[in-house]
Amino acid sequence: MIQPEHIWNSSSLPTLPAVATRLLDLMRCPETVISDVVQIVKVDPAISAKLIKAANSSYFGLRSEVKTIERAVPLLGTTAATTLALSFALTDDALQKGSLSGHYQAYWKQSIVQAAAAERFAAKFTDRDPSEFFLAGLLLDIGRLAMLKTIPQTYGPFLETLGSTAQSLAEQETSAIGCHHAQIGARLLQNWKFPTAIVQAVEYHELPIDELAKLEQEADFLLYSILAFAGTVGEYLCGSAQGQSLQRLRAIAARWFSLDHSQLEHFLSDCNHRIQQSGDLLHVNMAGVESSTELMLQANEQLVQLALQAQAVNTQAELQNAELIKEKTRLEEDNRLLQSKAIHDSLTKLYNRNFFDEALARECHQCQRQAEPLAIIMADIDHFKSVNDTYGHLGGDAILSQVASRMQGSIRNTDIIARHGGEEFVILVHKPTDKGLATLSERLRAAVADAPFVFEGRSLSVTCSLGTAIAIPGRRERNIGHRLITSADQALYAAKSAGRNRVSATSLVSEEDRRLNQQVTSQRYSRWLVQRNLLEIATVSRALLDLPIPIRRVGEIAVEMGFLEPLQVQRILEAQAESDDRFGTIAIRLGMLTADQLVCALAMQHEDPKQLTSSIIRLGLLSPELATAALEEYMQAQFSVAVPASMS
Repeated sequence: MIQPEHIWNSSSLPTLPAVATRLLDLMRCPETVISDVVQIVKVDPAISAKLIKAANSSYFGLRSEVKTIERAVPLLGTTAATTLALSFALTDDALQKGSLSGHYQAYWKQSIVQAAAAERFAAKFTDRDPSEFFLAGLLLDIGRLAMLKTIPQTYGPFLETLGSTAQSLAEQETSAIGCHHAQIGARLLQNWKFPTAIVQAVEYHELPIDELAKLEQEADFLLYSILAFAGTVGEYLCGSAQGQSLQRLRAIAARWFSLDHSQLEHFLSDCNHRIQQSGDLLHVNMAGVESSTELMLQANEQLVQLALQAQAVNTQAELQNAELIKEKTRLEEDNRLLQSKAIHDSLTKLYNRNFFDEALARECHQCQRQAEPLAIIMADIDHFKSVNDTYGHLGGDAILSQVASRMQGSIRNTDIIARHGGEEFVILVHKPTDKGLATLSERLRAAVADAPFVFEGRSLSVTCSLGTAIAIPGRRERNIGHRLITSADQALYAAKSAGRNRVSATSLVSEEDRRLNQQVTSQRYSRWLVQRNLLEIATVSRALLDLPIPIRRVGEIAVEMGFLEPLQVQRILEAQAESDDRFGTIAIRLGMLTADQLVCALAMQHEDPKQLTSSIIRLGLLSPELATAALEEYMQAQFSVAVPASMS
């Protein structure tokens, strides 16, 4: 076992660079001014150069090019500039070569994941500067760096043996080594004279939930809980015990931040882009950090394994290894069947109504954030009672299954179809257009009506009636899902009344929103590529399916393109807090954006041209040279849409 004193007395213990020490002194002084930060940073040319490069990156989205440290620090702000300078000083020391380089890289990747998660969570749940939380998240596992440097012959082999287990990393370290990284890291930060709250947050971040709960009355508990959450995000995305980490994430998110499983998954997905940006900012390759969505299945599988391991311990005296394997197989099969039954209709094999309602709620939320349209199609088999009367319920069930199969084969992979009840089906249409919705509805109708159905060797004709409804949810609209279902149902009734075997459509979209949505759609990069005959619609659609969910805000994009200044964005957001209107509507009303500029920014928000170009190249749809040239031409066209608002 290693005694902590052995680590403290080691000549290899990490030390803080002189620049970082002086910056920490400034952080503790309430009278610090920007010029003080500038003078200290200027002493280190390498850190100065990195700060200037950071100020010009998409991470901060500043409009004009920054060329001097005297301009970079005021634009970034004292806290952000100090945090970045400290981060650069630490990363330069942390990235090592040699036999343990893989462990150093893994340590730093996880630190960046934790920093980004802490920053995003702080922005969501506190009024404090998220940069403070970024630095704290970056330092959460500094004890691991200290142990790698001071006891590499012991700690390196220990890391090689880590796997999925019910124990936390700190518990495994204590058992194998005699001390753990959280206590080492807290002592190190204390020696470096970091603020007490950060020192304690590092010490507490791996505490069990019940132990962490005992600190709820402390003044800095919000910091403790956010960093405990961020540390667990790091373990989830970078560690080997995804199942255990997912359980802990869900417990912290529900207990102290009132986030359910779906909201937690949305937050984790939202973090992916910021993690990559943070890695780029600190010059760390984040390859190998998987997305939260890809890890969810693996985490659930590990939870099954942990449950089986616990069962094996409790019944080891009674069960032999063969029985355990049999029980494991049975449990996995039961789990698969239960999951399938929970979301699928047993007769038609389509999704059931509960699953559809949850999917609709998620889609409504996403469309509210992005001001995008969504649509519902309600379909009902015509004269189904006469089918049951003529062929019996077995015949009716056979027809239901065949209708479901034809409809399932007629929708896109991004759409969701479910049995809504009886002989009624419902389809959630992803990112619809009026024309696309009409085409899809007619395809569904024809799929049922154009070919006879067969039951027990007998042929019979079946038709269906369909009602559609499309909407763009308001920013604070809470019942849009119910309104869409109701409107589509009313349209279905109209189709029945008009003679059946037809489609009736209704729209909840205002004429102003419809016009804006058409303009945005026509200006998207994918449409531009098709119009230039560079790609066909079906080909570019493959690349679009490969894109992540958009997370950038309109204001951020407008600043990046030079349409708005950061202070203007703040004024618009302040006005938005008092209004139900969207960002773009307010920006136009205040004279800060033109209609053309808004369309351009929205087109880029809904479909990031750079990400789409990467997808096109990755799928081999265009050569890298041709794809890059097309992107440059498109971006030049967008930048020439209008004179920047600040110059008009």
